[in-house]
Amino acid sequence: MKALLVLAPDADEYLPGLENMRASGLPVSIAANVAEAGELGREFSIILGQPDLVALFLSSGRPVDWVQSTWAGVAPLIDLGRRDYLLTGVKDVFGPQIAEYVLGYLLAHELRLLERLGRQANRDWWAEPNGTLDGKTLGLLGTGSIGRHLAAVFGHLGVRVLGLNRSGEPVAGFETMYPRGQLLEFLARSDYLVCTLPQTAETDRLMDRDAFAALRRGCYLVNVGRGSVIDEEALLEALSGGRLAGAALDVFRDEPLPEYSPLWHAPDTLVTAHVAAKTRPGEILAIFTDNYGRFLHGEELKHRIDFDRGY
Repeated sequence: MKALLVLAPDADEYLPGLENMRASGLPVSIAANVAEAGELGREFSIILGQPDLVALFLSSGRPVDWVQSTWAGVAPLIDLGRRDYLLTGVKDVFGPQIAEYVLGYLLAHELRLLERLGRQANRDWWAEPNGTLDGKTLGLLGTGSIGRHLAAVFGHLGVRVLGLNRSGEPVAGFETMYPRGQLLEFLARSDYLVCTLPQTAETDRLMDRDAFAALRRGCYLVNVGRGSVIDEEALLEALSGGRLAGAALDVFRDEPLPEYSPLWHAPDTLVTAHVAAKTRPGEILAIFTDNYGRFLHGEELKHRIDFDRGY
């Protein structure tokens, strides 16, 4: 008999949305961590869970038919090296949260909020004008579901949106698309650079010294993709040397960001703790429920991950 394991710190929050499956006879177990999952003492053909925990659980060679990730990123499962099961990801869920984060930090930059707050503390009547998003050019590294949502939002605000993907094929909502081989040309046109790329061998340190040198001087960087995409030493040089006007960083190569990291005190840099978009069980369950029906009927699952590409 097929059985489902929900493996996530908030596993109990998924239970109400699984009642219909349980009523139909599907055994459902929950575990907040790998130790709890191991104590359940049974095999599971389906796992709905957080990729890092699921990777640990499967590292012993436990059999599984299908894993539904609760995260957009599935690097821990790719790195595990197993290819003997179906893996599905999450799409068309995190775009609105990411858009709010990016918009908030770009507006804070243009409105000079932090500088105004500092001047307010000194009772300094500072009448310097604000900047504006209107007429600026936003370069999006990554044109998946999150990138497309960002393009739609910023397009409505008078921002020109450029995109870079593997092929350079046109994508709705983007004024111009660049292939991976034209990265430097793409960077030279961007007033803002927003990274939404996944963690893969192909994207590792994509933003290196040459890439930062190609950026339009005064560009503002937001990284909501994966920390591995950025060479952090090159980033620090770009910030210290004035190539970048500043950065909002939500993801890092090592998380939590180590206390000794110079990024904590880099010029005009705002650090957040991977909070740009959080998993909401209800949204994940909608994807899982649809895929579960497909799984039972032997149909193609939505958002299937290509193990070779990593997304």
